[in-house]
Amino acid sequence: MADFLRSQDEALLACDFIETVTLGGRRQYILAVIEHATRRIRVLGTTAHPTANGVAQAVKYLVMDLEDAGCRLRYLIRDRDGKFPELMDEILAEAGIQTVLTGIRMPRMNAIMDRWVQSRRHELLDRCLLWNERHLQHALRAYEQFYNRHRAHQALAQAAPLRPVPDPITDPERITSLTVRRRDRLGGVLHEYSHAA
Repeated sequence: MADFLRSQDEALLACDFIETVTLGGRRQYILAVIEHATRRIRVLGTTAHPTANGVAQAVKYLVMDLEDAGCRLRYLIRDRDGKFPELMDEILAEAGIQTVLTGIRMPRMNAIMDRWVQSRRHELLDRCLLWNERHLQHALRAYEQFYNRHRAHQALAQAAPLRPVPDPITDPERITSLTVRRRDRLGGVLHEYSHAA
């Protein structure tokens, strides 16, 4: 399976439902997908009660977004969770994307998605108190933008999914007068760093 994942990297997408709890004690389910090659994350939505129609609608929007972006994905990896309806697989099949179910007791089969889930918990959910679903959606939108545009990824040689690595600074004069600015997001939970012009 590892050979398949490496050989089909450009054509793979993975998804999962992630569970979290707000301060009010309400359980929320987050539906997210990640592109294997670029590591770009898309949070498709949150809900307290996932329904087949809701998931199908989110997948329809995903397919349209992928077509608009010119992505040529052929496979979507997901687990066997009952929250994924058959209609989801049908919508994906119409778009030319085949669903690949993870094997039983094979946690590494969806490792890239699982790694994002761990990052999201460590960098966002473990650091802030979420009042309700609306607050969760706001925090997830900010984290999605941060993750895709600013967070460096080892698998991408320290680039972000939607931002290439900047050219190295080799001029000694520029290095000595280098000014780095920090921009805080979500009240200081996330930090974006950039060179000041």
